[in-house]
Amino acid sequence: MSAQAKHYDVIRKPVITEKATMASEANAVVFEVAIDANKPQIKDAIEAIFGVKVKAVNTTITKGKVKRFKGMPGRRKDVKKAYVTLEEGNAIDVTTGL
Repeated sequence: MSAQAKHYDVIRKPVITEKATMASEANAVVFEVAIDANKPQIKDAIEAIFGVKVKAVNTTITKGKVKRFKGMPGRRKDVKKAYVTLEEGNAIDVTTGL
């Protein structure tokens, strides 16, 4: 597996919500990442894919809710999000796609 493919396994997709838009004003971008990814892996992947300098990475894990699927109780997956703060002068436009 190439290094580029590994980076795309770590970074799943950008998160575009009201809170993520507020974070972008502070030069931060929010991504959904693999549940087993650690901060150095996330930093390396962002720098390799987008060609920017990362200042800091903060992560949060949202536990999956218990919901009903076709009448049967089920559970959504846990989701890990990474709040990536970029160095001054760097930017990522997540609206254009990867």
